[in-house]
Amino acid sequence: MAQPPILAVALPSDTGRVLSIQSHTIQGYVGNKSAVFPLQLLGYDVDPINSLENSAGYPTFKGQVLNGEQLWELIEGLEANDLLYYTHLLTGYIGSVSFLNTVLKVVDKLRSVNPKLTYVCDPVMGDEGKLYVPPELVAVYREKVVPVASMLTPNQFEAEQLTGSSITSEKDGQEACNILHAAGPSKVVITSINIDGTLLLIGSHQKEKDQSPEQFKIVIPKIPAYFTGTGDLMTALLLGWSNKYPNELDKAAELAVSSVQALLLRTLADYHKAGYDCQSSSLEIRLIQSLDEIRNPEVDKVNLDEIPSGPVGIDAGFEDIYLSSDISDEEEGDPVDDDEVVDPLPRTSSSKIYFDKTAKKICFQLYIVFLNAAEFREALQSYSIQKIVNLKLKPNEKKRVRAKYQHEGCP
Repeated sequence: MAQPPILAVALPSDTGRVLSIQSHTIQGYVGNKSAVFPLQLLGYDVDPINSLENSAGYPTFKGQVLNGEQLWELIEGLEANDLLYYTHLLTGYIGSVSFLNTVLKVVDKLRSVNPKLTYVCDPVMGDEGKLYVPPELVAVYREKVVPVASMLTPNQFEAEQLTGSSITSEKDGQEACNILHAAGPSKVVITSINIDGTLLLIGSHQKEKDQSPEQFKIVIPKIPAYFTGTGDLMTALLLGWSNKYPNELDKAAELAVSSVQALLLRTLADYHKAGYDCQSSSLEIRLIQSLDEIRNPEVDKVNLDEIPSGPVGIDAGFEDIYLSSDISDEEEGDPVDDDEVVDPLPRTSSSKIYFDKTAKKICFQLYIVFLNAAEFREALQSYSIQKIVNLKLKPNEKKRVRAKYQHEGCP
C-alpha cells in the first residue's frame, strides 16, 4: 500500500508551515503551549519541538530536558522523511549554549531547503535587570543568533543585553533597534519598555539595508497583575500577523497587542470570579477561552469599564499629530454640530490616528474646558480616551473652537 502524502507539505496552507522550538508545559501556557495554538488559529501548520517538559515556575518540576544532540537527531529524522521544508522557524526559551548552537545548525539546515525561511527569535534571557539563563548565552545570542534572525522580539532588558546600551527613553529604544538592524534582522520589536511608568512597545522595520527603518510605538495599557506566557504568545502573534502583513509591521503589532490585552483582561476577570488575589502570584493565561480574541482582534474596541487605570492607545511614529480642519467635511468657520449623540472614543486604524467627526467634536469639547495642551492631554488620559502623544491644535482651530464655545457661554 502506498504511503499517503503529508498534506501539510503536499498541500501547504496559504499562511505557512512553522517549526517551533521552545519549552513545553503539561499544565498552563508558556513556550510552545502558549505559541502553537494561536498560530494554528491564524491558519499555520505548526510542528513543535519541546526543549523542556515542564515549567520551573512551579515549586516542583520534572521531565526531560532536550540537549543539542537530541535536537539534531529530531532534525535528521525530519530530513530522512523529506519533511524539512518550513516557511518559518520560531524559537523561545533555550537554557544552554550547546542547545543554542544546535539551533544555529538548524537554521542553516532549514535555509538549505528553503532559502526564504523566516527566522523569528524571541531571545529569552531575563527581565527587569536579571538574567535567568547562563550568562554565556548572551554572547551567543549577540554574536551568532542576531545576525541570522529575520525578526527579533526582545524585551527592554534583553535589548540592552544584545546592544550593550541602556534604554531609558523612546530615543534609546529607537537606537537599540537601529543597532540590531545593523547586526542582521530587518524587523525588531521591543515588546515592552518601561519609560517613567509608561509601558511601550517599540517596533522597527528596515525594508532595505540602505534605507532608514520605519519605526513606531504602541502605548500599552497596564494591567495590575503578572502573567506567565505572555512573551511567548506575543512573539507567536507577531510572527502570524507580520507574515499576513509583511510590509505593515505596525499593523501586525497592533493586532498582536490587541489580542494579548483582551486575553489578559479575560484572565484577570476569571481569577477575580474565582475569588483569587491576583496580586499574590503570576497568573496562568486563559488561552483556550480567548480563541475569538486571538483569531479576530478588535483593534478599535476600548471598554472603559474593563481597562484598569493607566495610559491607553497608540502613537504611530514619533511626529506631532494635529487635529486639522480637513479631517471632517465641515467648512472652516462653520459651527460644530453638537446636537447628535456622540461616542466618546476616538478610533484607530492600522496604527495611524484618525479623527472622525464624532471624535473630533469630543476632543474640541475637552480642549475648550482645559484651554491648554498639557491639561488637554491629561484629560484624555484620565477619561481613558485614546491617548495621543504630543497632540496639538493648529492656531486657527484654537481660535475657531474657543470662539464657538465662548459664544455659547462655555468657559
